[in-house]
Amino acid sequence: MPFGRELFFFYIMALFGLFGKDKKKKLDQGLEKTKESFLSKLTRTVVGKSKVDDEVLDDLEEVLITSDVGVKTTLKIIERIEERVGREKYVSTSELQNVLRSEIASLLEENNTSDVEYDIPKHPDNNPHVIMVVGVNGVGKTTTIGKLAHQFKGMGKQVVLGAADTFRAAAVDQLIIWSERVGVPIVQQGMEADPASVAFETLEVAKAKGADVAIIDTAGRLHNKVNLMNELTKIKRVMQKVVPGAPHEILLVLDGSTGQNAFEQAKQFSLATEINALAITKLDGTAKGGVVIGISDQMKIPVKYIGVGEQMNDLQSFNRRAFVDSLFGE
Repeated sequence: MPFGRELFFFYIMALFGLFGKDKKKKLDQGLEKTKESFLSKLTRTVVGKSKVDDEVLDDLEEVLITSDVGVKTTLKIIERIEERVGREKYVSTSELQNVLRSEIASLLEENNTSDVEYDIPKHPDNNPHVIMVVGVNGVGKTTTIGKLAHQFKGMGKQVVLGAADTFRAAAVDQLIIWSERVGVPIVQQGMEADPASVAFETLEVAKAKGADVAIIDTAGRLHNKVNLMNELTKIKRVMQKVVPGAPHEILLVLDGSTGQNAFEQAKQFSLATEINALAITKLDGTAKGGVVIGISDQMKIPVKYIGVGEQMNDLQSFNRRAFVDSLFGE
């Protein structure tokens, strides 16, 4: 029945369109404070001026720095706009927003940030995809793990959590609560257990269950980077005995509301272990969303997720086009 199939696909497309609109609306709401602050500063920069000149560029530099884009990334953006102004001879202030938008979008694209919805890759011997999550206390690390587990379960994936942040009793307890809330199994050995032992058991359990993904929580004690490095190295080495190549992803969780402090944390963690993905949380409560641009540019690490609210579905796969659209109020 061709008509029936066509009708079915029509409803499916309509449903995905509805979800897409809801997701964009939530992103717009989550970035509202950043957008209002950023655009109001940008508007004041060009009031009463018709041409982009040195004075306008100096003011724009201040706008970007005070929006937590970061000094190095700001200077890169300003330099590109200067080149464009020099090339085109005359750029009006009315065009400045579009020029700035284009340069920010270009930066995000250069840093390999994908607009494709995330999926779990397949590994040899049906091994689980292993994600090791790192980040200091208070950035939303445990909550991010819970929301990720919820997303993956919603995709029909089997998930196992590992509570290897055994330095804080609260971390283990919080992850247990999330495992119950989401409805996924957890491996935990209590506080002060050997984190590598927890990670090892988690992967054994994940393999035995035929799980698609294992998410391992870890402690983030930046006050002693040597111990942190040694601990993370040991966890990785032990996991590889169960799943060769694990962890496939080392996800650093950062609190976007801390602005440039988040960038400093990213630098410190990148010295301790090889980060290959970022999750930037708590963007809904801050005007410092510009930090996403700076961290992506300076660290050359893909921003994979952003947190734009407290609900279970408010951890979104990062879409650079949608982010830029929301930042500029479209």
